[in-house]
Parts: sequence; structure tokens; C-alpha cells
Amino acid sequence: MADHSFLDWPFLEDRHRDLARGLEAWAVDHLGALDHRDTDATCRALVADLGRAGWLEMTASETGQMDVRSLCLAREILARHDGLADFAFAMQGLGTGAISLYGTEAQKATWLPKTRAGAAIAAFALTEPGSGSDVANSTMTAMRDGEDYVLNGEKTWISNGGIADVYTVFARSEAAPGAKGLSAFVVPAEAPGLTVSERLDTMAPHPLATLQFQDCRIPAGAMIGAPGQGFKIAMSVLDVFRTTVGAAALGFARRALDEAVSRVQSRRVQGAPLADLQMVQGHIADMALDVDAAALLIYRAAWTRDMGAPRITREAAMAKLFATDQAQKIIDTAVQLHGGDGVRSGEPVERLYREIRALRIYEGASDVQRVIIARQTLAELGAQT
Repeated sequence: MADHSFLDWPFLEDRHRDLARGLEAWAVDHLGALDHRDTDATCRALVADLGRAGWLEMTASETGQMDVRSLCLAREILARHDGLADFAFAMQGLGTGAISLYGTEAQKATWLPKTRAGAAIAAFALTEPGSGSDVANSTMTAMRDGEDYVLNGEKTWISNGGIADVYTVFARSEAAPGAKGLSAFVVPAEAPGLTVSERLDTMAPHPLATLQFQDCRIPAGAMIGAPGQGFKIAMSVLDVFRTTVGAAALGFARRALDEAVSRVQSRRVQGAPLADLQMVQGHIADMALDVDAAALLIYRAAWTRDMGAPRITREAAMAKLFATDQAQKIIDTAVQLHGGDGVRSGEPVERLYREIRALRIYEGASDVQRVIIARQTLAELGAQT
């Protein structure tokens, strides 16, 4: 059973503790025997189930005020139970984040009730073949033509690609160079000229795809925010949801620690539990230490945002970097402590080993987070000297 003592930390309020207890009970009842053989179908079913239960309400907001602590708690709990459940929940928030923060009243009224009810699946289309972390290098275009914009280009590694009902798409609409020329658009999946050119298989199966936009015509009212605000919008969305990636990694890490503790207490070596060995105890201590340190960084970042900080770029980067990197180490140690069973297909720690790796890449790879932290630190400390 995972440690829940962190729920008493001062970062959290009674409503967060109620949320955690409710979602934990729901997850126990609904996520214990998921069939992952058809990833698309399972993902669609998870979105619908999460919506019916009301858990997707927190993923969008007409006021633009997102409760990041609630999002982190939800992702941590869902990830501890099932990685695809966490994915289904998170993408609803990431896919509609730009609409929540910058959308028009019409855009919000059209999409947010559907995505929160689980009646529509959302996706966030930012990455291109030649611009992953380098968002400012985006080459996809959105040319104004009368009362429409015409989109041309390609997006890849798009989560929920192929099953989404609506995409938030970033494209170059202005003549300004780099980040200043990007704008954001809400694009329905059935928009003429939008096609799924490739489905992408990964070591931990999720719905992923490459999207082609060929003379894809959308109304000018589909723009989110103002022309040229796309980079700002994308970074604002990531500022919120990057912290939650760390929370998902924390959920994976907690599950790995639980599995490792159970293993070393039940497995006997030379007549005694594996847990009696001091070296094994050292591993468990390191795992527990890293779990708590990651949790402190995550809920510090989430609390800071919820208290009104306009940006938490440094805090979110620290939370994501540390939590995802340390979760990789924790899970690797759990696999090692399981011996041969650790690499047996279908074992919990084997699934965690495959699930965790992508979190150190998406929404800003680990080295990108280091650059962000360094630049923020240099700027803040440099201004004080």
C-alpha cells in the first residue's frame, strides 16, 4: 500500500485530501483488470469512464484557473494504478489547456463541456519532425485567406493522434521570425485536409500519430488568443502541465517502491528475508528518499502556481527533471531487486520500466529542463548582484 502521509503536508488542503481518497477508491474498483491489448479502445473507454465519474472536471476551466495540486494528485494516483489511465486523464487537460487559458467563450462552450464529460478526446499538436524541443523552429504554416486560415505542414509524436476529436495546433501565421510568428488554433479532427499519415508504436503502447495538414481550411474564429501568441500560449500550458508529468513519474515510483518492499519482505535468501540484507536496506532507503524529495518539489511547484504565481517555469522544470530522472532509477532498482521476475513480461515492475522512459522526453526532455533551470537561476541571481 502506497504511503499517503504526504497528504498531511501543508501544501494540500482538505479538498485535496478528499479528492485523493475518492480517486483512490475509484481506481481500486475500476483499474485493476484493464485490457491493454487494444490501446485505442482502452483509451477511449478510460476517457469515457473518467468523464462519467466526474474526474475530468478538473482538467479544464472556463475561468482559466487550474488547480494544479488537484491535477498532480490525480496523475500520481492514476499512474500508480495504471499508466494508460494516467495518459487518458492527462491528455484531456493538455489538449484543452490552451482553450482553458486563452480560448474565446465560444471555443470554451463548444469543447470544454464535451472533454470534461469524456464525450470528446483532446490532443495537443506542437511537435514537428524538425522541431521538438525547439518550438520556435516550427515550419507549419497558417495562411489567412479571407475569413479562413489554411494550414499546411506536419505534426508528429502527437499523443491521442488518430483517436482525438479535437486538436490544439500551433502553426506559423505571422511574418515575424522564430517564436513571435506562431499562433494557436483549435482544429476538429474531421476538418478537411487533416489526415493521420502514420500511427507510431512505442515500448509502452499509447495512441500516438503523425498528422498531415494539406490545405486544411478552418475559420478565423478557430484561432486561440491573438495572432503571434502561440509560443506564449504553448509555454503557459506547459507551465501548468509540466509539473503534472513529474507527478505521474512519482506515481510510477511509488508503485515501484511498493512492489520492491513487498518483494524483499517475501523473498527469502539462505533462510532469511531479502530485506534483512543491509545492501538491500540501502536500496530501499535511497528509493524512499527520492520519492519524498520528488514529492516535495512537485507539490512545491503546484502550490506556488495555485497561490497565484503567474509563471512557475523554474519550479516546474525542477519538479519534472528530478521526479522523472529519479523515478527511472527507482524503477530500475525495483527490477533489480525482483531478479529474473523483474524482466518477465507483464510483471508490474517490467511495465513500469517501459512506462517511465518516455516521461524523461516528452513536454521537455531532461537536458532541456537543465537549460531552463540554469537560465532562470543565472537571471535571478545575476539580477541580485
